[in-house]
Amino acid sequence: MTRTEKSAGTADALDRPRLLAARYKAAEARPYLASALYALTVVASEQARTMAVDRYWRCYVAPAFVAETGVEELAGVWIHEVAHLLRDHHGRADRLPAADQRDPLRINIAQDCEINDDLLSDGLGLPAGRMEPGLFGLREGGLFEEYLPGIPATPRHRVNCGSGAHGVPMPWDLAGSGGDEGVTRLGPVEAEALRRQTAQAIRAHRRSRGTVPAGWRRWADEVLEPTVDWRTALTGAVREAAAWAGGAVDYTYRRPSRRTPALGGRVVLPSLRRPLPRVAIVVDTSGSMGEEELAAALGEVSGVLREVGVGGTRVAVLACDADVRTVARVTGVEQVELAGGGGTDMTVGIRAALAAPERPDIVVVLTDGYTPWPPEPVSCRVIAALIGPTPPQPPPWVETVRVAADR
Repeated sequence: MTRTEKSAGTADALDRPRLLAARYKAAEARPYLASALYALTVVASEQARTMAVDRYWRCYVAPAFVAETGVEELAGVWIHEVAHLLRDHHGRADRLPAADQRDPLRINIAQDCEINDDLLSDGLGLPAGRMEPGLFGLREGGLFEEYLPGIPATPRHRVNCGSGAHGVPMPWDLAGSGGDEGVTRLGPVEAEALRRQTAQAIRAHRRSRGTVPAGWRRWADEVLEPTVDWRTALTGAVREAAAWAGGAVDYTYRRPSRRTPALGGRVVLPSLRRPLPRVAIVVDTSGSMGEEELAAALGEVSGVLREVGVGGTRVAVLACDADVRTVARVTGVEQVELAGGGGTDMTVGIRAALAAPERPDIVVVLTDGYTPWPPEPVSCRVIAALIGPTPPQPPPWVETVRVAADR
């Protein structure tokens, strides 16, 4: 055993050899999951209905369930439970809206649907009553967050894989994060290291044998090469650029300094002001760009600008292919006219933005990247929001955010 095993007063009732034989079978059949499987600490519990986990990688096992379940199906349940922890289901559940968090049963069902379609397609046996996407008219291969809206508010199914799945503490959970003396637990740092180790084992298994379910492949790729949410990245880039551009201060007499009364009114001192930056959005409307995708991305950029306090007449939108087609100062996306459809040259759009009477401090370029760029850095911050799966890289002086084509 690689982990200390402890009972909760029912050790004599638990058929431990049967349970551990099932774990061995699961690790032998899916060797890339072996380290994670053997990291689980077994805790016998009469309160757990079947098998359940907490976020500290302790697996609570009902003796009656082990007695009535075959080794083949128990092996599938071992993999099912460790999948909740590897996929950080409790952490993802903690990030759900508060209204969803109040219904752990629906969350657990959605999570089981995410796991079980992979297990069943991989030929693993599972006990009767398992949750699958098809039971709710959902497609296979989704994440539990996608499945959750399709799960009824009062489902007739009763599943409970524990706080390590839905995130809500259960009566059988050992007290506190430390648990009972002698029961090993994994902390968040150890758990994350184990996830990376398992993801690397999946990649190695794929290279040598090529037989890993699609869900596990996707999970391993995300762990080893996480996809950054482009909206978050774009918000951060624009906020930073706005802070940089707005960092300049100037003196103004419109609001006298608070020190003026101390001088008896004989002298009026100016106060400092921090101007809001002006922003130009250059939209690539060449033939290679989809209008629906552009409109969606433009809407996101407009939302970002509102979030950082830039809006109204301080935002200019230029529609550009090989030439600038339209220029407008807008207060909403519905006012934008995406004219164009010819060749591509964002250099023209950037230079037109800089030549405007009210010169921008930030230029955001929405493009697929297949365009010439100015040969030298320009006199303002330029952020390229690159749309599409494999856009070419702009010059190094252009800040880049890759926009996922998921709209």
